[in-house]
Amino acid sequence: MKYNKTKTIEEYVAHLQLMVDDLNAVVTGQNTEISNLKQKIEFLLSREAEREYTDQNSVIISDSKPPHW
Repeated sequence: MKYNKTKTIEEYVAHLQLMVDDLNAVVTGQNTEISNLKQKIEFLLSREAEREYTDQNSVIISDSKPPHW
């Protein structure tokens, strides 16, 4: 009787460990993807800021009100 409970608990713990390992792999992949996306956004924002700076006729979007105001 005690052997069956121990075996059941060991199987349950092994299953939980596999789930934790799978979730860890997912989270690690998401962290990498988020880091890559942050770098791309920073690059695009800096490129757009440079474009607005070099174009003297452009309106800086963040400082202007929307047309319906």
